[in-house]
Amino acid sequence: MSNTVLRRQRIKLRIRKAVNGTSDRPRLSVFRSNKEIYAQLIDDVSKKTILSTSSIKLNKEGKTKTEIAKEVGQVVAQLSIQAGINSVVFDRNGYLYHGRVKALAEGARENGLNF
Repeated sequence: MSNTVLRRQRIKLRIRKAVNGTSDRPRLSVFRSNKEIYAQLIDDVSKKTILSTSSIKLNKEGKTKTEIAKEVGQVVAQLSIQAGINSVVFDRNGYLYHGRVKALAEGARENGLNF
């Protein structure tokens, strides 16, 4: 494996020690690929995914990846509020809090999700 993959795995494990989701306050996990961005709400106690969304489901014409990530954050916030979840723990999954990850978090905050 490359050094960047190993580095991200080490960071991810270090973050996961402190960040745990419950049914009252699940973990908002972000995965970023080269083309898409994904968000999941995870209950670590019962080891279940409560809900998930991604940029695959959105209309992407004429938008940058950062704008799309912000929309994914808004969608995950709307879905979680409909499910009765107002507060989450943010898990950046080893990525820097910058760019698309930051845009997703800001989009979720703008639509009423607390973290």
